[in-house]
Amino acid sequence: MSPFLQLAIVIAIILVAAKLAGYLSTRLGQPSVLGEILVGLLLGPSLLDITHLPFVHSETLGETIHELGELGVLLLMFIAGLELHLNELTRNTRVAALAGFLGVALPVLLGWGTALLFGLENQSALFIGLTLGATSVSISAQTLIELKALRSRVGLGLLGAAVFDDILVILLLSAFLAVFHGGGDTASILLILVRMVLFLAASVAFGMWVLPRLARLVSGLPISQSVLSLALVVMLVYGVAAEVFGGMAAITGAFLAGLMFARCREKERLEPGVHALAYGLFVPIFFISIGLSVNLRTIEASSLWLTLAVVIVAVASKLLGAGLGARLGGFSWRESWQLGTGMISRGEVGLIVISIGIAQGVVSQNEFSAIVGMVLVTTLITPPLLRALFKGSPKTTDQPPAKAEERA
Repeated sequence: MSPFLQLAIVIAIILVAAKLAGYLSTRLGQPSVLGEILVGLLLGPSLLDITHLPFVHSETLGETIHELGELGVLLLMFIAGLELHLNELTRNTRVAALAGFLGVALPVLLGWGTALLFGLENQSALFIGLTLGATSVSISAQTLIELKALRSRVGLGLLGAAVFDDILVILLLSAFLAVFHGGGDTASILLILVRMVLFLAASVAFGMWVLPRLARLVSGLPISQSVLSLALVVMLVYGVAAEVFGGMAAITGAFLAGLMFARCREKERLEPGVHALAYGLFVPIFFISIGLSVNLRTIEASSLWLTLAVVIVAVASKLLGAGLGARLGGFSWRESWQLGTGMISRGEVGLIVISIGIAQGVVSQNEFSAIVGMVLVTTLITPPLLRALFKGSPKTTDQPPAKAEERA
């Protein structure tokens, strides 16, 4: 069987499993994303190991699935930006800044201290703290879309806080590598900050003054799905530029691209196509790929207590740090708990950060196992916690309802 046919069969299995799991999850009163992540865990190396079935001989299949999933998370964050307006996001700047700052500072400090209590060296302990500072807002964004709460005050504050979180974690990680591994000095860290500011400024300038005219021009061309193709190109370019030029995560660039496209009159033409492409193929693969990237068999018994401690600190520190920041920014206590909960998930971002630690030789296999366990737990508990906290909350009236086929 050719590598392409192997890929085709595996994708078919993934899509069927994702949709069935999403349907069962919603029937049980939980967000569909929870079922998709769980079934991904079952399909992964922890149990079935779908990318190494008897008929699968392609050595690159797992990597291909992972890369398709990366496209999924870019589309998911693009859609999150597309459903917002820039002026809505800027109204929550104070909350976003405070929640983003405290949502990084407290996890880093508590994670660092906890690791020191377990006898880890200062360098490894600090890196574990940095891993706890990361946030994967894609899981929370999808849950809020299903709850029709993305454009609520909490949803807007959460997305803004995630941008601040991304900037702070990148800066702290760069400083860590500069100090402990000679990866740079103060000047190089300042250069990273300047690159971030320039990228954000250029992205907003292009989105406000060039993109609307470009979208209007392209929409008039006799080309099939011209606006959708333009949106995909802009999303991908923003994602690449965010990492290469801005030193930020690609998902931040994709979110900004969606935010800029939300200002265009062609948004209404764009939405059906991008939703179909995302939720019909790439987003389910992304949620499944999270489970495929985790192997529970690698979590060693000797790291059980460290894993338990890291999980507790990871959940409590984000909840308290980001929640307190939201409260100081003017949110009610309920809104603050909701925002703090939305920041708990580490998802693919936590895995990326800890992979840097392994590559740099900063963390051992035991410590890596503990972080993988933490990433898994925080990713799984965030959707049901958010649903529970939003139960009975007033829904926003200006957000289009999520389609049933998108939720399941």
